[in-house]
Amino acid sequence: MCGVPYLEIADGIKTTEPDLAAIKASREDQSDCFLGPNVIDICRLADIVFMGLHGDVGENGKLQATFDILGIKYTGPNYLGSALAMDKGVTKQIFTMAGVPTPLGTNLTKDRKDTALSDLGLTLPVVVKPCSGGSSIGVYIVDTMDAYKEAVENSFRYEDEIVIEPYIKGREFAVGIIDGKALPVIEIIPKTGFFDYANKYQDGCTEEICPANIDKEVTERMQRAAELAFKALKLDIYSRADFLLDENNDIYCLEVNSLPGMTAASLLPKEARAAGITYGDLCELIIQKSLARYNA
Repeated sequence: MCGVPYLEIADGIKTTEPDLAAIKASREDQSDCFLGPNVIDICRLADIVFMGLHGDVGENGKLQATFDILGIKYTGPNYLGSALAMDKGVTKQIFTMAGVPTPLGTNLTKDRKDTALSDLGLTLPVVVKPCSGGSSIGVYIVDTMDAYKEAVENSFRYEDEIVIEPYIKGREFAVGIIDGKALPVIEIIPKTGFFDYANKYQDGCTEEICPANIDKEVTERMQRAAELAFKALKLDIYSRADFLLDENNDIYCLEVNSLPGMTAASLLPKEARAAGITYGDLCELIIQKSLARYNA
């Protein structure tokens, strides 16, 4: 692995959001078991399992807790930090208590889906997204009531609780964190729209600039906020915090991804490279930091 500069994006990734129900229905054994046949047996053979999953399957803490119970070593954050970071509603509350700047917003459950925006204390435009989604699946920016109602219906297809927050126009950034320390800030410039599912997984759809072209004061403020968010969510090993920067140079931490992507199009390897860390060394660093957790 250490001789490979970085992973290539898998061929055949579609630009549209995947049909998760159809994918589950295609499973050969049709078991209710969360894990497929032989997965645990194979993981037990490994010195350590390198976690490369995204979304609720890999980032909500369930798999990490399962491995903890079974004595299987794994890379990346612990089960508690993963669970807290995965729930965007809980994350927003923790950020507010810890002093991490974040957009205002509220949670909405299916039984309250017809609640008027004004009763939620919000006005258009807004961002609608699943409470515990990943890879920007089910995330919508809307500026009309018809679009809002459609976005709510679509987001509820993924889970029974969603987050609605005011839309903040600004530049998009990310800050990787390894062992509690921030990497160089990277700016994400989608060629169209925002950093959604299609732009994340299609090569050439975004331009990334690292280190970001922002002044030192904003850079340091964003890095400190990323480190504070990482600590507040009780994460360890590594993660990536996503930010918006508005026209007044105010920063907003949107969320922290407990298992950030590790493909050629992913942000963390590019940030590490800007800090002088090759892809192979990044993987080795993650492994060594993770192993140290078990030797403490």
